[in-house]
Amino acid sequence: MSAHSPELSDASLAEAFTREHHEIDAGIEEYLNSEENDAATRARPLLRVVDALRRHIYLEEEIVFPYLPQGMLQMPLMVMRREHGELWRRMDVLEESIRSASGDSATLGSDCQELLALLDNHNSKEEPIIYPHMDQSLGEEDQRRVAGLLAGGSLPEGWVCQDA
Repeated sequence: MSAHSPELSDASLAEAFTREHHEIDAGIEEYLNSEENDAATRARPLLRVVDALRRHIYLEEEIVFPYLPQGMLQMPLMVMRREHGELWRRMDVLEESIRSASGDSATLGSDCQELLALLDNHNSKEEPIIYPHMDQSLGEEDQRRVAGLLAGGSLPEGWVCQDA
C-alpha cells in the first residue's frame, strides 16, 4: 500500500474511494506474497492496511452515508453497514492474531484470503450502487473534509462501525 491514501486533487470522491479499495487489496496481497521471514516486519504493512480500512469505513458511515439519498438507497446502505460490521470483526481477529503472535503464517494467510473475498464481494456492490451518488450528494466542505481524512487522517479514538 502506498505511503499515503488517495487524494482528491482532480479525482472525484467515488474515484478516490475506489482507488483506496484497490490500495487496501494490494496491501493485503503484498502481505500474502511477502517472503519476509520476520513475522513482525512482515505484518507491519498488513496492520497499516487494517488501519486504512477502518478509516475508510469510518468515512463512509459517518460522513458519506448520511448525505446520500436515504429513500432509494435505504436497503443498499443497510447491506453496506452490515458488511462493514462483518469486515470489522474479521479485522479484529486478524489484528489479535498478529499482535499476540498466536496466528501462524498459514492461519494469517487464510484470514487474509477471507478478508480479500469479503472485500471483493462488498466492493463489487458498493462501487456501482453507492459511489455514483457521493459526488453529487456531499457539499464542498464535506468533500474537503473527506479528502483531508483520505490523505492521511485517522478515525476518532475508540470509534467502531455501527454493525460491529
